[in-house]
Amino acid sequence: MTLSSRLTPARLAAAMAGAAVLALAGSGATQSARLNVEIDQATRVQLRGPAGSVIVGNPLIADVTVVDSNTLYITGKGYGVTEIVAVDTIGRTVFQSQVVVSEGSGTGRVRVWRGGQATEMACGSSCSPSVRGTSGVATVAE
Repeated sequence: MTLSSRLTPARLAAAMAGAAVLALAGSGATQSARLNVEIDQATRVQLRGPAGSVIVGNPLIADVTVVDSNTLYITGKGYGVTEIVAVDTIGRTVFQSQVVVSEGSGTGRVRVWRGGQATEMACGSSCSPSVRGTSGVATVAE
């Protein structure tokens, strides 16, 4: 069997499409999957290429710590949804993701209600008021 008999137009088109996908993946194509982060927790993100700048849509919801040009840590600061984008030095997107900050499993946390006021407690062998109240501001139950 010769090369020309194995290379049909359909196979050639499929091969070109596959090569285009591989080229995009290798050039730092954007990562657009939704990223779930628990409040007051951090998640590591390894970039496909070096970032020159990082943009956070709403810094009240999430914060980014840049460890090096290829590694970010995203921390959940407030409940909600925002977007984080990292671009290289010439403006090409190397990372883009919607970040959802939620309460998570809630282990080690208790919310104490007194009337209409809630206090979030951090619990280990005993419970103490958390630095973060339910509204994001520390509250202490009296």
